[in-house]
Amino acid sequence: MFSLAEPDVKQNGKTTEITMSALDAVKLAGNLIDKGDYEHASQILTMMPKTDSLPVEIERWFLLAQMEQRKGNYEEAIKIYRKILDDQPDLARIRFELALCYMKMGRWYRADYHLRLAMAGKDLPDNVKQMMAYYRYIVRQNKRWNVWFNFGAAPDSNINNGNGGEECVVNGWGRFCRNLKEPESVVGANLTLGGNYEFVLSDHWRWKSDANIYSNTYNNHDYDDLYLSSSTGPRYIWSRGDVWLAAIGARRWYGWEKYNYSYGAKLDTNYDFTRKLSGGLTLRYMENKYDEYGPFLNGQTYSTSFSLYYSFNARLYTVLRTGLIREDTVVPTYSYWQPNFAIGLGIELPAGFHVYAEPSFYMSKYDDAQWVVKDFDYTQITERDFVQRYALSVSNNKFDVWGFVPTFTISYMRRDSNIWQREFDKTTLEFTMRQRF
Repeated sequence: MFSLAEPDVKQNGKTTEITMSALDAVKLAGNLIDKGDYEHASQILTMMPKTDSLPVEIERWFLLAQMEQRKGNYEEAIKIYRKILDDQPDLARIRFELALCYMKMGRWYRADYHLRLAMAGKDLPDNVKQMMAYYRYIVRQNKRWNVWFNFGAAPDSNINNGNGGEECVVNGWGRFCRNLKEPESVVGANLTLGGNYEFVLSDHWRWKSDANIYSNTYNNHDYDDLYLSSSTGPRYIWSRGDVWLAAIGARRWYGWEKYNYSYGAKLDTNYDFTRKLSGGLTLRYMENKYDEYGPFLNGQTYSTSFSLYYSFNARLYTVLRTGLIREDTVVPTYSYWQPNFAIGLGIELPAGFHVYAEPSFYMSKYDDAQWVVKDFDYTQITERDFVQRYALSVSNNKFDVWGFVPTFTISYMRRDSNIWQREFDKTTLEFTMRQRF
C-alpha cells in the first residue's frame, strides 16, 4: 500500500490523501490516460514505488510509454518499450506498440521486424491480428528508402583456403614433389555501405533502385576485396506481397586488380502466407566477364533461391533458405551445379541480447574432369565438393551508437572434396557495427 494525493477529492479546500494498492493506482492512472488527463496520470505512475509484482510493474511502464506515444513523443515511448522488452522480450503487445512508434517516425524496416514477431503472439484478440496484417501492408507500401552501413574487424584463419602438405609424382625420372600453400592467417576490416530508394508511381507501382559497396581490407593486401553492385526496375505491391523486376550491374576488384564485371536481371518476390509465415523467391541471371581469366571463366550464372521466415512467438523465429546455382563457363571444367541449404534460428533474450545461429551446406558438382595429382601420378577427376558452415552471431541493443549495435559473429567452415588438394577448413571471427532493429 502507498499514499498519494487524489487530485479530484478535496475536503475544506485541501486535497485529501488516500491510500491504495499499486494495482489500484495503475488502474486509476489508466483511466486518467483514457480521459486525456496525462498530468495526474503521470503523477500517480511516477510517485509509485517499485513493486515486487512484475505484471504491475510492466503495466506501469507500459502506461508511461502510452502517454508519451499519445503526446507524440515517440522517441521517449520507444525507449520505454525497449526497456520493457529488455526484461520481457516475449510480450507481443509491447512489440506491436513499438512497431507503431517506428511507423510514426518513418522507420519502416524496424517496424516491419517487430510487427513480424508481434503477429506471432498467441493471446492477441482477432481485431488486433487483423490490424497487424493491415499495418504490414502499410509498411510494405512505405518502405520507400533505406540506408545500411556496417563496419568492423574480420580476422580469418585461412584466407587463401590452403591445406598445406605436398603433392608428389613418381615417373621414370624419379620422384618430383611440390609444397602446397599453407593456410595463411590475416587480420582485416570490412565495410558495407548501401541504400535503396523507390519512386512512387501509383498506389501499387514503384520504381526501386539500390546500390551497394562491400570491401574487405587485410594486412596482406593481396587478398583485399572490393565489390560494387546496383540494380533498378519496377516493383509492384499488393496487400500480401510484392514483386520486383530489376536490371543488375556489378564490378569486382581483387588484390586491387580488376577481376570481373557482371550484368543481368533478377525477379524478387515476397508473400505473406499467414500471420506467422512469409516467404520469398528470387530468380537471377548474370552475364560474367573476367579481366584476366576470360578465356576460361567467361559465361553465365543462373540462380534461384527460396526462403521461409516463421515466427514461433514474439521473441523466437526461424529462417529456412534453399537454392540452386548454375555456373556456365567457356571451359566446362569450371562449370558446375551448386544446390545449397541453410536453416537459422534467432531469439530475442532478456537484457537486450539477440542471438542468431545458422548452419549452412553447399554441394558443388562440376561438369568435366581436370588433371590432378593422386597416388603419385596424374589422373583426371571430375570435382565434387561439400561445404559446411556454422555461424553464431550475438548482439546487444543496449549498446546502441547512433542506431548501430555491436555484433560478434564466429563461424567455422569446412570443405570436403574428392580432390584432396581442394580440402580446407577455417575459422573466422567478425566484429561489426550493424543497424539496430
